[in-house]
Amino acid sequence: MDRDRALREVEEAGRVLSAAAVMFHTAVGERLGIGPSDWKMMDLLERHGPCTAGELVRHSGLAPASVTGVLDRLQRRGMITRGRDESDRRRVVVTLTGVPAERAAEVFGPLMRELGEVHAGYDADQLALIAGYLTRAAAAQTRATAEVAGGAEPAGEPAGG
Repeated sequence: MDRDRALREVEEAGRVLSAAAVMFHTAVGERLGIGPSDWKMMDLLERHGPCTAGELVRHSGLAPASVTGVLDRLQRRGMITRGRDESDRRRVVVTLTGVPAERAAEVFGPLMRELGEVHAGYDADQLALIAGYLTRAAAAQTRATAEVAGGAEPAGEPAGG
């Protein structure tokens, strides 16, 4: 197969994966009674630990007003708390409550089982190559999100799948 054809196949597979991820996270949000962006913001907090709103803007690529709206919804539902940073009382830090972790296993179990079967077909070197590609592609998408949203320059860390 030539490179141009392989590139088209990668791009098409990426589109299919993106659509599947959006649909999955929409279903997760419906199951939990929250929106997909709310769920993904909780994912960022789970992966990065307590963060300021500005850090979440950089991690997500979303505009500050969008992040504030998500955090307001999550706080009203009791899924996050906002509190003063103990080391710098001027900073407000956003922290997850225990609610998301309790529900994650329930909704992600089927996906993790399916992905386990997919991963079984690849050796360690192939998995490392796939992980590298996905990490770079996610970072590119986070940068594009920031550009589209008119938000702050995102951190080098991808927002996630």
